[in-house]
Amino acid sequence: MIRTLATYAFFVLACSALANNIQISNSTLVDDAPADGFCKVRFDISWENSWRVSTAPNNWDAAWVFVKYRDINTGLWHHARLGGDANHSAPTGSTISTGLLTPGSPFNVNTNWGVGVFIHRSANGTGTFNATGVELRWNYAANGINYGTIDEVKVFGVEMVYVPEGAFAAGSGGTEPIGFTLTTINTANATTAPSGVGSLGGQAGGFPSGQTAPANASWPNGFNAFYSMKYEVSQQGYVDFLNTLTRTQQNTRTGTDISGTSITNRYVMSNTSTLNFRNGIRCNATIPASPAPATFYCDLSGNGIGGEASDGKEIACNYVSWGDLTAYLDWSGLRPMTELEFEKACRGTIAPVANEYPWGTSGISGSAYTLANAGATNEGIATDYSTTLGNAVYTTTNGTPSGPKRVGIFAANGSNSGRVTAGASYYGIMELGGNLWERAVTIGNVEGRAYTGLHGNGALAADGNPDATAWPAPTTALGAGFRGGSWIDFASFMQVSDRNFAANTFSVRVNFDSGRGARSAP
Repeated sequence: MIRTLATYAFFVLACSALANNIQISNSTLVDDAPADGFCKVRFDISWENSWRVSTAPNNWDAAWVFVKYRDINTGLWHHARLGGDANHSAPTGSTISTGLLTPGSPFNVNTNWGVGVFIHRSANGTGTFNATGVELRWNYAANGINYGTIDEVKVFGVEMVYVPEGAFAAGSGGTEPIGFTLTTINTANATTAPSGVGSLGGQAGGFPSGQTAPANASWPNGFNAFYSMKYEVSQQGYVDFLNTLTRTQQNTRTGTDISGTSITNRYVMSNTSTLNFRNGIRCNATIPASPAPATFYCDLSGNGIGGEASDGKEIACNYVSWGDLTAYLDWSGLRPMTELEFEKACRGTIAPVANEYPWGTSGISGSAYTLANAGATNEGIATDYSTTLGNAVYTTTNGTPSGPKRVGIFAANGSNSGRVTAGASYYGIMELGGNLWERAVTIGNVEGRAYTGLHGNGALAADGNPDATAWPAPTTALGAGFRGGSWIDFASFMQVSDRNFAANTFSVRVNFDSGRGARSAP
């Protein structure tokens, strides 16, 4: 039986914010064409510190929004198949761009559907962004269900930053270990060999001088426009991910064995019974028998009550393996970033500075921080915030408590005066240096060079691993590496062109690893 507008009470619509400061509220379903297998998901969205500028860096921030639904018959969560741009309703002042399953191919409701959408300002402006009454058209018939099968719907949002198309420098010309020989990447064809003189230094081409070319011309070399997550994956973001998985998938994506019903090591990412290095993701001591999924929550305070004001929901999520990160990205419709995209995301299209950090200078704060409002969504730096040098969390500044800090922590400080003190990249992307290591696809080995840049489809394999093809393997991490340093490391590892571990194979969970995702621009 097809339900009508009068049956809204049947649905439980929820919202979930996978990043710092983003809010999605007033979600509801609008049943505009049930006989055709379509309805609309309506919601309001807002986030702080938004921008759009038409001068350098000529970019904007955005929210990547996607929808999950739970089937009333199976209790399982699935990814909603959305319509194309013309099917959605963007409120005044906003623009919606659909991220298709296969970018660049025509929209087709049966074979090439919307995995999610980017929502951003349609005109220049700064400050809090609000869009009321956003409507995304959902082709639930393409999901193989009818209206009466929908039990619960969740709308998720991840803050992103647009990185425009254009040439950039790979390598700084400095003394960073194993750094790229300074090359101007000036073509999207990633197999174009460097030659001639580059406008930003060195030769010009589609991959750095002295490197082996990728296996395919479309390897994401950073020239084409893309979106990067504004922040590293937060702990609440990872909790939201876990809570839409099956029990088997959850067991793969946590450090603790949760196949039974009695859990001792309740801090499930560190696989410990007590809090370790500020990862507060937890489950109850007694959980349902499999196959029923467990429920996870942030509990930095350790009192057994999840989601409280000081429970560390916005702390960057450590103990994230390559398999964990890529599963999260596949589930959300994003993809891994390459190490060339990482360098562009840091320094942008301007000439490089030798030995520079992501904020564009070689100067860095050198005093240990203390925190104010530790664990809260407004966790901040109480003492020793530098008002002149780049701020970042590394071994010297880590201070107490020890471990990763809230995502976006430096930009929120009252003494912040711009990109340098905020520790921000050229485009306004946060914490690309320090806090936690960034995981990126490397150009330094054959497995990394086989990457195609395919996006996630919103679903995982039954065992909880990503099912996207040609991504570095989740179990071995061959083809993935590390960039940007962490809270436990020396400052030099945070230099943009430091490649000490760019092709390092490491697949286990540790307290200084995490990452973020990207998506090619529509």
